[in-house]
Amino acid sequence: MVVTKAGVILILDNYKIIIAGGGTGGHLFPAIAIGEELKERIPQAKIHFIGSDFGLEAKVFPVKDLLHTLLPIRGLQRGFSFDSLIKNLILPFRIIASLLKIRTLFNDFKPELVIGTGGYASALPLLMATIQKTTIPIILQEQNSFPGITTRWFANKASLICVAFKIYDKSLNRKVVLTGNPIRNNIVLGEKSLALKEYNLDEQKKTVFVFGGSQGSAFLNKSMEKIINRFNGIPVQILWQTGDNEYNNYKKYMSGSIKVTPFINDMASAYTLSDLVVCRSGALTLSEVTACGKPSILIPFAAAAGNHQLKNAKTLYHTGASILIEEKNLNSDSLFKKINHLVNNKVKLDEMSSISKTLGKPNATKKIVDHIMKVSSNV
Repeated sequence: MVVTKAGVILILDNYKIIIAGGGTGGHLFPAIAIGEELKERIPQAKIHFIGSDFGLEAKVFPVKDLLHTLLPIRGLQRGFSFDSLIKNLILPFRIIASLLKIRTLFNDFKPELVIGTGGYASALPLLMATIQKTTIPIILQEQNSFPGITTRWFANKASLICVAFKIYDKSLNRKVVLTGNPIRNNIVLGEKSLALKEYNLDEQKKTVFVFGGSQGSAFLNKSMEKIINRFNGIPVQILWQTGDNEYNNYKKYMSGSIKVTPFINDMASAYTLSDLVVCRSGALTLSEVTACGKPSILIPFAAAAGNHQLKNAKTLYHTGASILIEEKNLNSDSLFKKINHLVNNKVKLDEMSSISKTLGKPNATKKIVDHIMKVSSNV
């Protein structure tokens, strides 16, 4: 037994934690951030990550050398194509196979705490934790202003729910703590000089960073394609992350002032380069943008559950940190004019940057882990 400075008593030796979440970066990177902070606080802890064979984590976990299990699970397909139909017909078999794999893991690993950060890979481990003979405590981390389905399913069984935005649900109030979203601990530590060399960009030009989340955005990519050539010949340069699936469609636009890349692993470098960010308004994205104090043009994903991306974006728009353009109102010509106007208006950019910085919660991960440790002390 060890007593921390905060007076929290924890059994540190071989303390075993499962962190489940993934599918997209919005669920994956909070899981990793929480795991890194826990490991720093409790070096002896054993942390096992759970994700999906079909999610971004299948690439990221091995690169980061994290102890992990990947499940053969994927989300319900909402399309009406033959391919979607086949995937949905196979889904029950994937669920059964995943449950068997999780049961084996729980029997071998014997977790003392399960943390869920959302996504289709997190629901089954949380379920398994709640049906054990000796119930394993679960903690949920909700990134969005509109609670995801996993949070809604397991809220009543959770010991704690850490949220990034105020959630107006009276049934959750006694368990909810407002912490902000966990972000990668090095996100604000990018070195601009090194980043300029990495992307071969000009220090004298303003840089616009365009991205649609970890997997890219077809809508945002098409919108940029209509105006991308207009940036050639003017003192503005573009760093454009397209996503892996669409990179081959847009790499032809690469030039001296336009850098096209499928995926950026070192987001700290991308942010430190940026004078303006054009992006979707996923919760994790906004947490990083504000932590780095970046002005932004936000284009929410219109089909997001509960329209949560629009709600997320409005929290920045109403303060003056961002410009908000809904998909239905997006005009490529006006998008170009807004970008060009902002990058040539230093006073406005500085004002937006200052406001953005005040909204950031760079210590969110530490606050979340503080709460996790308090719950763990009662295990």
